[in-house]
Amino acid sequence: MSNENNQVDSGLNRAKMYQLALFPMNNGATNVYFVLILSYIATFGNTVLAIATLFATSMITIMRVFDAITDPIIGAMMDRTNGKFGKFRPYMVIGNIIMAVSAIALYIFTPMIPASMQWLRYVLFVGLYAIWVIGYTFQTSVTRSAQSVLTNDPKQRPLFTIFNTIGSMAGMGLMQVLAPMIRSNVGDYNTPDFYRVFAPIGIVISIILTILAIIGIWEKDNAKYFGIGGENQEKTKVSEYIEIIKANKPMQRLMIAGGTCKLALSIATNMTVLCMLYGCMMGNYDGLYLPMMVLGYVFSVPFFVLSVNTSQKKGQKASLQRYVGVALACYVVVIVLLFMWQPGNTAFNLSIIGENGLSLNLYTIVFIIFFGLGYGAYYATADMPIPMVADCADYETYRSGKYIPGIMGTLFSLVDKLVSSLAATVVGIAVTIIGLENLPVAETPYAPGMNWVVIALFCVVPMVAWAITLLAMKGYELSGPRMKEIQAVNAQRKEAIANGMSMEEAMEKYK
Repeated sequence: MSNENNQVDSGLNRAKMYQLALFPMNNGATNVYFVLILSYIATFGNTVLAIATLFATSMITIMRVFDAITDPIIGAMMDRTNGKFGKFRPYMVIGNIIMAVSAIALYIFTPMIPASMQWLRYVLFVGLYAIWVIGYTFQTSVTRSAQSVLTNDPKQRPLFTIFNTIGSMAGMGLMQVLAPMIRSNVGDYNTPDFYRVFAPIGIVISIILTILAIIGIWEKDNAKYFGIGGENQEKTKVSEYIEIIKANKPMQRLMIAGGTCKLALSIATNMTVLCMLYGCMMGNYDGLYLPMMVLGYVFSVPFFVLSVNTSQKKGQKASLQRYVGVALACYVVVIVLLFMWQPGNTAFNLSIIGENGLSLNLYTIVFIIFFGLGYGAYYATADMPIPMVADCADYETYRSGKYIPGIMGTLFSLVDKLVSSLAATVVGIAVTIIGLENLPVAETPYAPGMNWVVIALFCVVPMVAWAITLLAMKGYELSGPRMKEIQAVNAQRKEAIANGMSMEEAMEKYK
């Protein structure tokens, strides 16, 4: 079979380089909203709409649970979709439109409601957020589900992690860089002016990334790449999904690992936590937030190269275990450094850029080295569970003959979102424990107990999550050699079915 058709003799489905590079922009498109909505909506609701702190943070948790519940429903719809526009592209387009409309209405129009109609602010805050969640679920479901058609080559799938991170940085990273710039030129995070500028910019970025992703998946969003049955794939009954979850042990372990790490990331990168660390504790949010974020990305570059090399040689499981272990070890030093911090003691205070330019001390240098190595190692593997979901989907096809990428991807998202839904509530509760009525922003003065909250949320939570990941991966069976065996068997079955053999006969003959 020719390379022009992206096939090789072993029956592997390989992607072209531009497809590998462009499709992950779908993750970037949705990560724009991860920052725009999930990172800022609690602060927006509390400080701009004057909604109670616990209500705003608790509502985020409730909506994340709602988001998780809608995942399997949309996943099942996706598995049953196969029209002229493919299986995945309709959900990308519809989801992006829903998110854009709801975000504009939430951030631009709700602040116009007078304070005398506060009840309407509460209603629209909840209603528009719920609508946005549906659109977010539509588009995020595709990132995990469509990888099974993009490529099943064990050497190509690890490359998805790099391109996925590039896509994520094009969305999430760009928004994180733009936010402090807009804040310093337009208004603080507690002003409606900030959101009037921030929201439209984010929406435009997301639309552009979505278009690029659609171009990347266009050729592969075709029935001939749908499992071993192709166009004759049997529809899976909803009642069968529970049995699938019970039988697919690798997926169970991956959901545990991915869910706990997502919770850690959601908490540690929460804007309130970063404002407390760089603004309230260290006293220089503008001089620390952006440089530390950039340094984290810089440190991640060599780890991307190392992780892909490890994944291609030993499998994604081995890579995930190795570099999560590095992150855990480095954060031991980070937590010690934060314990050493003292209010007003410049020797134990982070300082990068001062009034007269570069301003580094020994404490900052040590912090940068170990935080950079730890964050870089973790960030390089943070999105690795996404291509591993595709491995679990291929394993399910191998195990049962069913091609259900939609439900497999959204089952992972369900646990991911249920766990990470706790992030805003955890942060909100932690802030109220130390006696603050409003969520801290960059200019909020330091309050006693903030350092303990930052240590717990910025360090302890990620470290516990990484330890759980290492335990979950210990019994994960889809190693590099195992995936090669699975792909070979699936290829044999697919060829046999294409030549007239029934699904049952092919499953029995090729094991």
